[in-house]
Amino acid sequence: MPIPPSALDLASQPVPCVDPVLCVDLDGTLVKSDTLYDSTLAVARHHPAALLNIPGWLFQGKAALKRHLANTIQLDVAHLPYNRELLQYLEQQRATGRPLYLATAADADTANRIAAHLGLFTGVLASDGHFNLAGKNKLAAFQSHFGDNFSYIGNALPDLPLLQHCQEPMVANPTPALRAALRKARITPVRTFDERVSPLKAWIKAIRLHQWAKNTLIFLPLLLAHAWAPGLIAAAVVAFFSFGLCASATYVVNDLLDLEADRQHPRKRLRPFASGDLSALSGIVLIVLFLAASLALAMFVPRIITTLSPELLLLHPHRFLLWLSIYLVTTLAYSLRLKRVVMVDVIVLSGLYTVRILAGSAATGVVVSTWLASFSIFFFLSLAFVKRFAELEGLRQRDPAPGQASAQIQGRGYLVSDIEQLRSFGSASGYASVVVLTLYISNISAIELYNHPNRLWLLVPVLLLWISRLWLLASRGELDEDPVVYAITDKRSLLMGLLVVLIVFISL
Repeated sequence: MPIPPSALDLASQPVPCVDPVLCVDLDGTLVKSDTLYDSTLAVARHHPAALLNIPGWLFQGKAALKRHLANTIQLDVAHLPYNRELLQYLEQQRATGRPLYLATAADADTANRIAAHLGLFTGVLASDGHFNLAGKNKLAAFQSHFGDNFSYIGNALPDLPLLQHCQEPMVANPTPALRAALRKARITPVRTFDERVSPLKAWIKAIRLHQWAKNTLIFLPLLLAHAWAPGLIAAAVVAFFSFGLCASATYVVNDLLDLEADRQHPRKRLRPFASGDLSALSGIVLIVLFLAASLALAMFVPRIITTLSPELLLLHPHRFLLWLSIYLVTTLAYSLRLKRVVMVDVIVLSGLYTVRILAGSAATGVVVSTWLASFSIFFFLSLAFVKRFAELEGLRQRDPAPGQASAQIQGRGYLVSDIEQLRSFGSASGYASVVVLTLYISNISAIELYNHPNRLWLLVPVLLLWISRLWLLASRGELDEDPVVYAITDKRSLLMGLLVVLIVFISL
């Protein structure tokens, strides 16, 4: 197969050596992610209108698509999820004088920038906008340039022809399809550079299963109204899973759009998509499946009530679906834009908590009282503020150098100098929610629902203690940036939650 000069010109002329030239694949091998998908997601984040051009670019060929994407956006090559074990091996081989070539189907611009950043490679072979250097095309380029004197490190099924013809076949994070093909071809890799976590562990982390604790707010209208009809309870359970699937899908959307920012964060860089433990394509598939399942469950909610509790009439059978849609649209708007707008982001975050309560009301037909709505607004606003406060406090503690007051959270609009103002806003909101609680206890609404409403006053010191401790820990820099994680993992918080349940029980 003839090799176009443009593909070969990207590599310097080889120097004769005893050891075979070592050629290294990029996507999924040297880098655990795929730069094509990374570039597409970066375009979606920074130039969303350019996504409309992708069908036309793809019509010109895959190599042309990669070139257009590279011209539209430049990936942050310094923070890509490199395979560290493989990098160490390449550094050792480079020290012996062995020629190393970065050989990839990625666009030459991206490949050359990565090679320049690492400073390890003798030359680069890559796609040039017209010729897609993958599979057999890559093998032909190798044979034209190196003859049979080359070794290769790959990771996917298209790399099989190269591994069959090279001197030393090696793999990095090989896919199951490649493993099976190598076994069938009776090829045993000389070395394997496997750097990834368990897929199950990665998926559980990606869908943020612990965040489903927020969705228990769906049961709150039912519990506070003391409504125990089987149909209502079952409807709330199904609504809980529907909301959880939808929320997990939006978390994945957020992580995919935030890849570059997450990779620059000391903790978020370990997220499954940012770290390359899960592929962006698998994330997109999960989004579609979870949203479809969430929608199906939401449509099923009214039927559950009519089946299990036919004596109850749900006046607005599809209102839960409406609130689910509002949550989805708002969360997507938050991920795309609103999370970077100062103050608007915390209002939206607190509103998403309240939406869960309203969705629970819609699923069961139990009306949300004005007291619950008022309490929720102030309480969840405090949680939203403490999340931003903790991020700023963490930034300040990581780099307490002079002039740090003007430092900004990556992907946000807040400065470290805003920290005291956020503390004032958040603590005031938290204590305002306690005031609402005291007014409710004295109101006729509580007297009608509880036989011993005066015992509810015991809730006040418990709530004051929890809010005060939350902000104290945040001020010390000891709070996880997500208050939900803190609430479900902190022993004292769990104990106070149990105490709240006990107080409500003895008040009935």
